[in-house]
Amino acid sequence: MHIHAYEKLWLALSIVLILALIGTVTYGAVGPGVAMVADTQPTVDATALDEDERFSEPRVEQVGEDEYEVYVVARQFGFQPDPIVVPANSTVTFQVTSADVIHGFEVAGTNANAMAVPGEVSEITVETDDPDEYGIVCNEYCGAGHHGMEGKFNVVSQSEFESGGDDE
Repeated sequence: MHIHAYEKLWLALSIVLILALIGTVTYGAVGPGVAMVADTQPTVDATALDEDERFSEPRVEQVGEDEYEVYVVARQFGFQPDPIVVPANSTVTFQVTSADVIHGFEVAGTNANAMAVPGEVSEITVETDDPDEYGIVCNEYCGAGHHGMEGKFNVVSQSEFESGGDDE
């Protein structure tokens, strides 16, 4: 049986494309920097967040020199605290959970993106640079008011942060 040269070429290209697809899917599933919701964080009772020491009062907390933890609660249809204010040139770790349904937590314009799942705690760490203002959006459909679920993440100067945001 004789196979034409063009048929051999197309057959070879098809096999290469299939192998490339399998390779990219495999890399995407096990590649560096890819992580799902970590099971290292203790779970929370989504119906009793007011009794959890981390999430009873959503807040920004200084945990070291230029290191801050932000405890965020997503609920239909907003984020707490809002706005989130941190100083420039710091490391910020977001601890995010949900009080009701699955929400998204995305700091627009950055690579900070996580799911807020009731009972689970998602952790994201970002480095802040110069003062700027970012939007926080929910990128998981969470109900009728989803389109209006947004917040603010403000990176301010150290002096403005220490004065409580009065330097304008």
